[in-house]
Amino acid sequence: MNPDLDALKPYPFEKLAALKAGVTPPEGLAPIPLTIGEPRHAPYAEALETLGAHLTEMGRYPATSGLPELRQAIAGWAARRFSLTAGLDPETQVLPVNGTREAIFAFVQAALDRTRPAKVAMPNPFYQIYEGATLLAGGTPHYLACRADTGFLPDVGSVPAEVWHEVQILFVCSPGNPSGAVMPLTDYQTLIELADEHDFIIASDECYCELYLNEDAPPSGLLEACATLGRHDYRRCLVFHSLSKRSNLPGLRSGFVAGDAELIAPFKRYRTYHGCAMSLPLQHASIAAWADEAHVRANRDAYRATFATVTEVLAPVLDFPAPEASFYLWPAAPGGDDVDFARRLFAETHVSVLPGSYMGRPDMDGINPGAGRVRLALVAETSTVRDAAERIRRFIERSARC
Repeated sequence: MNPDLDALKPYPFEKLAALKAGVTPPEGLAPIPLTIGEPRHAPYAEALETLGAHLTEMGRYPATSGLPELRQAIAGWAARRFSLTAGLDPETQVLPVNGTREAIFAFVQAALDRTRPAKVAMPNPFYQIYEGATLLAGGTPHYLACRADTGFLPDVGSVPAEVWHEVQILFVCSPGNPSGAVMPLTDYQTLIELADEHDFIIASDECYCELYLNEDAPPSGLLEACATLGRHDYRRCLVFHSLSKRSNLPGLRSGFVAGDAELIAPFKRYRTYHGCAMSLPLQHASIAAWADEAHVRANRDAYRATFATVTEVLAPVLDFPAPEASFYLWPAAPGGDDVDFARRLFAETHVSVLPGSYMGRPDMDGINPGAGRVRLALVAETSTVRDAAERIRRFIERSARC
């Protein structure tokens, strides 16, 4: 077997299962998991109807590049959403993929050159696929701390030039997981300048970009930053998008990669050998989803209602950054020990949350920037999440009296 498999770290949910093992929560309380970022709102109905109408096309092999109509739908959506005045070329700058997770992992395998120093910079805490993909490709993760004093955005200013010279790929995630922090357009522009100076690729994970709380302030994106700089070839830049959160279709496994045509072409060649083309019925369903915005606005409205309810309940007892986007809360754990807090909360309330330290790695000083916080995924219906929030508040208030 590939010896690099031994370098892969346990996934956060494996560690959470071990933490909860042997703990028996109260029988009278229904379990409420706030751990996995799996949308629970209704999937976009028209996409499902379209999927059903094209099931007979399961009898055909799909092409790696996807249907021209799908690439055109994606290019049109991205141009509208991010004000891309020169647009995207559907033939050379867009590639449909089976969700962002699969594409991110595959891209690192295709792009990393292990014959020279192969660092991959990534936010810390992070989506563990960035790290796993790097390790299995023979690269070295370089963690960029996302702390309260940096607005929970990567601290790129602390990276010395000699490190940047060894970075081949920089991952960014905005809106961020786990914090929901949104990267300003000017920060993207700074990263583009760094990429030009040190010759690395920027891979921007934007899968939460359509879940924002202020309808008048949609998050910026990497391609938008390129457009403001007149870089319509999107040199060194790729974005990863998905229908999982936008349209509540995580099981569709549908997304896209877009940007620099010189990166898309070899990645497409890799994927042809990889054999991971999206089936035709799923492509037709995806076309329907990218073409409609009404269901996405309704989805945002539902999340806003949930956030408003939960923050009203929890703000008096928890310290958390004001959420801008995504469906997570990132509060400080009362008492400072995120692992102990998560275990005791589960034992007493049957509510599960994810310790922040499980999503991070120690820095050069041995400090894990995720430690002392917990991630709450507010993905269920508002009534269920409110029940969880009220249990959490009562638990904290009881603990404070002890």
